Amino acid sequence: MNIISLLVPKASTAYVYDDCTVRQGLEKMRAHGYTAIPVLTRNGMYAGTVSEGDFLWSMLDRHNNSIRSQEKILISDIMRTDFNPPVNIYTSIDELLQRAVRQSFIPVTDDRGSFIGIVTRQNILLTLLDKNKKSISK
Repeated sequence: MNIISLLVPKASTAYVYDDCTVRQGLEKMRAHGYTAIPVLTRNGMYAGTVSEGDFLWSMLDRHNNSIRSQEKILISDIMRTDFNPPVNIYTSIDELLQRAVRQSFIPVTDDRGSFIGIVTRQNILLTLLDKNKKSISK
């Protein structure tokens, strides 16, 4: 098993750009039903992950939760850059499993730091379950 076999490619992954507004980020997360979403720079670099909690704390800290006010705040203003750090495409499966215990998805970058996709906890578990079934049936 390697990361490539588990990867959901960037083209199939929902993400937001760091210069999008909070309103745009909320709308995208709601449309996809996610609780967290990767954040990229316009040149494709992974910038971090923004979560529902980041949106909530931002609204509480600003004492204003109107939709209009969310059009003036950028995702880069509310996201935590140290939350959900990426792994490199060459990261070991052991490291990937350790991350999956704490995160529902793991962002994956190439050697230049460009975002290439995510590995989901669900994909890891389904792959391990499939391998286990195959080894039992032998």
